[in-house]
Amino acid sequence: MDSEQLVISHCVFDTAIGTCGIAWSERGLVAVQLPARDRAATERRLIARTHGTGASAPPPEIAALIADITRYLAGERVDFAAVPVDLSRLDPFRRKLYETMRALPWGTTTTYGALARTIGLPNWEGARDVGEAMGRNPVPIVIPCHRVLAAGNKLGGFSAPGGAATKAKLLALEGVRFDGGAPRLPGL
Repeated sequence: MDSEQLVISHCVFDTAIGTCGIAWSERGLVAVQLPARDRAATERRLIARTHGTGASAPPPEIAALIADITRYLAGERVDFAAVPVDLSRLDPFRRKLYETMRALPWGTTTTYGALARTIGLPNWEGARDVGEAMGRNPVPIVIPCHRVLAAGNKLGGFSAPGGAATKAKLLALEGVRFDGGAPRLPGL
């Protein structure tokens, strides 16, 4: 089935940080929307990003993922590595990058440059390309772009509503703190 013919459904749900949204196809997760100004704005952003076919009750596997995202945003450790993600509408570079990012474990960070080198892009342009692709990550949290920092282990930007403050909150949920711009794990 051509990715253009896939039915994309969505729903919004409440979490500890506000209303989030999720969209899926028969191939897996298509998008995660972090909270916008209000419930309606979150849903509008999700629809605009996915061109979905409408709101729907989630099937059991998506309902379980919603529960996992809700637990994660309440501060529980959740591993999203096994979540089926439908990246079929993306270019090969972004698919490779996002799959590599999925291997970043809870509470750890890397930099744009280090991630670029991991996927074979050794120069500063590679780090820039990684940063640009992360700004278009369709499934934040599940593909943990918040764990990727700017040069010098500085927080850097974040394209989700709330920007870098949201990124810092997500990292704080995982125990990563910033003192003078340097992240550290709990107890260090």
